[in-house]
Amino acid sequence: MAGHSHWAGIKHKKGKADKLRSKIFSKLSREITVAAKLGDKDPDINPRLRSAIQSARSANMPKDNIIRAIQKSEQIKSTNFENIRYEGFGPHQVACIVETLTDNKNRTASNIRTLFHKNGGSLGTQGSVSHSFSQTGVIRINQNEIDENSVYELVIEIGVDEFLVKNGFYEIHCKKNDIYEIKKKLEVKVKNFISTEIEWIPLNLISLETESEKEVLDFLNFLDDDDDVQKVYTNVSFRL
Repeated sequence: MAGHSHWAGIKHKKGKADKLRSKIFSKLSREITVAAKLGDKDPDINPRLRSAIQSARSANMPKDNIIRAIQKSEQIKSTNFENIRYEGFGPHQVACIVETLTDNKNRTASNIRTLFHKNGGSLGTQGSVSHSFSQTGVIRINQNEIDENSVYELVIEIGVDEFLVKNGFYEIHCKKNDIYEIKKKLEVKVKNFISTEIEWIPLNLISLETESEKEVLDFLNFLDDDDDVQKVYTNVSFRL
């Protein structure tokens, strides 16, 4: 396994049970709104919007919520959202990358800095951590969508960097610039996707003792609970 943080997989398995639905829907709605604001409102033309909608459907967001999130893009034309990345070291010096989507970068920076410091970590400058990660296209498909042999034959034919079988879903890795082209080829046989994201994959994973691992998981959950935080990555190999 090529150094992939288990955090994204853990969130997929535990997220719906561990978090309030409203919190999950809020983050998904914001991504849909911004994707529609920055591009075409037709998901067939706008890959970012299409991926956001598919993620929302995977989280069982009602269709009306998705429609409202797209319509909201007209109401926030004067609001500027920014994608800002924060890097630093969390508890036990684990490397962390935090991706945010915010309309107030001062608020977000203050919140993220506080969360790092309160949990025994330190916020660094951009590049202080990301050099230990690789940006990779990651596509996740529920195993109910397609059987393993069929998807394996498909990814071999398409040509991807890595194909992983996880607990309940498949994970496909590809070059970040190829992700939407790869996805289009997969859509020939796959109708629904859990997610289509460009993620930060650690080049090397570290292991922690059980108690230390719990502290890191708590820290990641604190980060993920912030409204402006969209994605969190770390280099810990969780035993879950």
